[in-house]
Amino acid sequence: MMRALPYWHVDAFADRPFAGNQAAVMPLEDWLDDATLLAIAEENNFAETAFVVRDKSGAADWELRWFTPTEEVRLCGHATLASGHVLLTRDGGDRVTFRTRKAGLLDVSRTDAGYELALPLIRTQPGEWAEAIALIGAPAQEVWLSPDRYGIYLFDSEDRVRALAPDLRGLRALGNDQFICTAPGRDTDVVSRVFVPGGGVDEDSFTGSAHAALTYFWTQRLGRDDFTAFQASRRGGHAICRRDGEKAVLSGSCVTVVEGSFYLP
Repeated sequence: MMRALPYWHVDAFADRPFAGNQAAVMPLEDWLDDATLLAIAEENNFAETAFVVRDKSGAADWELRWFTPTEEVRLCGHATLASGHVLLTRDGGDRVTFRTRKAGLLDVSRTDAGYELALPLIRTQPGEWAEAIALIGAPAQEVWLSPDRYGIYLFDSEDRVRALAPDLRGLRALGNDQFICTAPGRDTDVVSRVFVPGGGVDEDSFTGSAHAALTYFWTQRLGRDDFTAFQASRRGGHAICRRDGEKAVLSGSCVTVVEGSFYLP
């Protein structure tokens, strides 16, 4: 016998199909065991699969967990936005709140232009990591690091960021870090590329959690509370980033590409 689980494939931080970052969103009646959740994420083979279950604690509307094809992660922005899109489209309403295991409460709100996603602001501070810079393949002007393994590598131009060809195998050996390479943009205030080979994602298409770190970094540098951002991956993804106290608020759109069933023995 096969059990049918609801399944959505969403392109997040995109206003058209085949752009932004892909996520699978799967609302469940109850939690499956972790090995099965990971096997489903591996089968989907997206950067993230988001699983949601009605929150029984009363603290939020849903409990949310994220899995790459290789592991569960502590925070994922684009799959949270995708989850909000699915649930608000399916159930109606203007706001949905998620309880997570390691990132606290997150919420997605509907706006006239799409959605707003509120994430914890990720603080970084100046640091050094010569081995990482050598593997990224070009000298960064500055390096800012977080103990939660987010690293920002500042370059002087968008062209320099777009031309990066990092040693992904070497970066993978350094661990499950986000290598966030950024510069001032031409058509947007900020441009970036994000590499997470240690987490099973060589280059991410659009990374919400990286922009929670970029929001802290760039609002200080720009001297204002908001900016436009483009992640210059092959698919590309756009967001407006705003600092609101200790929150990074990311505005973007989502597009449903597939809706159907995932069949589980």
